[in-house]
Amino acid sequence: MEAENGRFNVRGTLDAMTSLSADGRFTYTIVREDGSDYIRTRVLRPLLENEEKLFATTDPSRAALTTVNYELLAAEPAEPGVVRLLARPRRREVSLVDGSVFVTRDDADLLRVEGRLAKNPSFWTTRVDLVRRYDRVSGIRVPVRLDTTAQVRIAGSSTLSVVYDYQMVNGVAVKARE
Repeated sequence: MEAENGRFNVRGTLDAMTSLSADGRFTYTIVREDGSDYIRTRVLRPLLENEEKLFATTDPSRAALTTVNYELLAAEPAEPGVVRLLARPRRREVSLVDGSVFVTRDDADLLRVEGRLAKNPSFWTTRVDLVRRYDRVSGIRVPVRLDTTAQVRIAGSSTLSVVYDYQMVNGVAVKARE
């Protein structure tokens, strides 16, 4: 994980091992941290803590890319072999995105989600734009990268990037990526 704010010239990184058990319990262990103490303690660590709380107290399906959560509308071809669908959230929640879903034309395999959070996460954050990329790891569709740009009162534009490197998916060890 990496976050940065240009106005205050601060940047922090954090590497964590995360796990989601079969019963839906999310845990994490911080492996390495570097950079701004403020970024690490006010942005990166709380992100992991919020994920842990989300899985402990909320039904994860409330954030799923399903017709229960989204109205999906046909759009246009985005690039060769890729179709862009408009995704309109059915309610205002910070876990939902108002934007576009990109899928493969032939089998509707999810490639990425782009847009703006349907609800801002706090008073201090006035807008969050994101791109979440997906790929297949051991045959399972999983997120592989998240890039966000947030407009934060006083601080201005701030970025956050999360790269997911899987060691295991659904209890099966993953071969190292090349």
